[in-house]
Amino acid sequence: MDSTTPSPDASDASAAPADRPALPDRLSVDPRSPHHVAAVFQHDVGIRFNGKDRFDVEEYCLSEGWIRVPAGKTLDRKGRPLTIKLKGQVEAFYR
Repeated sequence: MDSTTPSPDASDASAAPADRPALPDRLSVDPRSPHHVAAVFQHDVGIRFNGKDRFDVEEYCLSEGWIRVPAGKTLDRKGRPLTIKLKGQVEAFYR
């Protein structure tokens, strides 16, 4: 009986993440970017960079290990923040 009890719990646990889309390898917050996935942003996404949670990430790539963050308050000529690329260990997760 103990082996049947975890099965419903496991299916309930897998059902909760099933309503969320899988996190892509590369994701951008800019809706004009080809790497923007609107369905992912309906949920709260977290980024951990080199072991610390970051809240200012504009774009990330898991396979290449980089994130783009704003470079201070500087804006480009179109009014978007200038970004810099930081390399390191990147983890994406749903909160």
